[in-house]
Amino acid sequence: MGTIKFINEDREVIAADGANLRFKAMEQGIDLYTFVGKMTNCGGYGQCGTCVVEIAEGMENLSPRTAVEERKLRKRPEACRLACQVVVNGPVSVITKPPKK
Repeated sequence: MGTIKFINEDREVIAADGANLRFKAMEQGIDLYTFVGKMTNCGGYGQCGTCVVEIAEGMENLSPRTAVEERKLRKRPEACRLACQVVVNGPVSVITKPPKK
């Protein structure tokens, strides 16, 4: 068990090991999408790249980046992940809707 801290929302969610980050956020009513992302998201299949989050702490408690993430996030820092592709295995702090750098 671990906690997912959503920094911008000032909320903590308890998650079992192996939980999907996007699913836990959606389950708790935490908005991952920008305006455009709300209309164009793929529903969590890793095809659109609109559920980008930045991992502030706990990267070691997440599954490794998938091939889909490597393609979609190649111009983003390593701390950026697609929430739909992330499996949580311990405590982590997340920044939703990070600005492009």
